[in-house]
Amino acid sequence: MQTLRGKRALVTGGASGIGKAIAARLAAEGAELLLVDVNEAMLAETARELERGGARVRPYAVDLTASSRLVGLREQVNHDGGPIDVLINNAGIVFGGAFLDVPLERHLTTYRVNTEGLVAMTHVFLPDLIGRPDAHLVNIASASGFIGLPFGATYASSKWAVVGFSESIALELAHQNARHVHVTCVCPSYVKTDLFAGARAPRTTRLMTPERVADLTVRAVLANRMYVRTPWLVKVTPLAKALAPFAVFYRIAGWLGVNTSMLKWRGRPTR
Repeated sequence: MQTLRGKRALVTGGASGIGKAIAARLAAEGAELLLVDVNEAMLAETARELERGGARVRPYAVDLTASSRLVGLREQVNHDGGPIDVLINNAGIVFGGAFLDVPLERHLTTYRVNTEGLVAMTHVFLPDLIGRPDAHLVNIASASGFIGLPFGATYASSKWAVVGFSESIALELAHQNARHVHVTCVCPSYVKTDLFAGARAPRTTRLMTPERVADLTVRAVLANRMYVRTPWLVKVTPLAKALAPFAVFYRIAGWLGVNTSMLKWRGRPTR
């Protein structure tokens, strides 16, 4: 995508955290914002805040797990100004803790939001992206999409799915001669938001800010890059994992503190 000025960008989970930061960064580039979030009150406040800064914002309070409502969301978005040019699938949730200590419904909710909601939004809005002359799909995954995460098993596996989905859709679009729809998969390590309160960044790294992730994401969109892997440790993880035997790799991960990084998670679940 050569420019975001004048583009219509839809951001899920746009009321707070990374989604809010990405929205602010998109607005700085001249994009019109369409913010989707399940938290109606927080969404309204974020929309007002961004509007005070000069952004053009349209908020939509929608639960992404209610897939039957997404077609109606698309119809409303198109009625309000036409099809979107950019879809940022950012909405996510995490429940930390030992697998058996976390209620099953919370594990299933993790998949419904992080994986099924993302896939449903893409299925509903991808035709509009294909119909635009220059479009972009962004999926917010995680560094845990490349590595096992004890005490965050369903969160990590939901993000593994996002990584695989992103690569598959990118290849499929190219095969279908829809190369004008670019795909970016964003895989940051721990970000300093309420969702990950109590989690510890691995050794040699620190918690990232939502603003840093947002900046790297928008840069990747403008450069049509497939991946954002950050910080440096995430960049080397896939190669290290491919080269090292399983036990050796996870012994190193243990020394870095990756295997115990979620032990003291307390978070702020959104549902």
